[in-house]
Amino acid sequence: MGLQSRDDRQMKALTGLSHAQCAHLLPVFSDISQTTQQQTYAKGVVAGTRTRTPGGGSKGTWPTMAEKLLFVLYYYKTYPTFDVLGTEFAMVRSQAHENLHKLSPILYNTLVH
Repeated sequence: MGLQSRDDRQMKALTGLSHAQCAHLLPVFSDISQTTQQQTYAKGVVAGTRTRTPGGGSKGTWPTMAEKLLFVLYYYKTYPTFDVLGTEFAMVRSQAHENLHKLSPILYNTLVH
C-alpha cells in the first residue's frame, strides 16, 4: 500500500525528506495525532454528539502512522490531484481529500514542535 522508496534519493524526491528525517518526525507526528484524537473525542462527549467509544467503528485502511506521514508529506512535495493521490494510496479521491485535511494540521503542529 502507498509509495515505496528504495533509498534516500527517492525518498527525498517523494517527500522532500530523507528516511532519517522522517523517522525523526514520526514519534512527534504520532503523539500529536493521538492527542488530537483525544481532544476530538472529548469535544464530542461535552457537546453530546459522540455516538461511539474510542476505537469503535470501522478501522481505517492505513495500518501505520508512518504511512499517514508519508501520505501528507508526499502531497505537499508533489501536489498531485486528489484522483492521483487516491490512486497512489489505494483510496477514492474523496477519502484522499478528507484524509489530507485531517492530517495537514497534525503535520503543521509536528513541524512547529
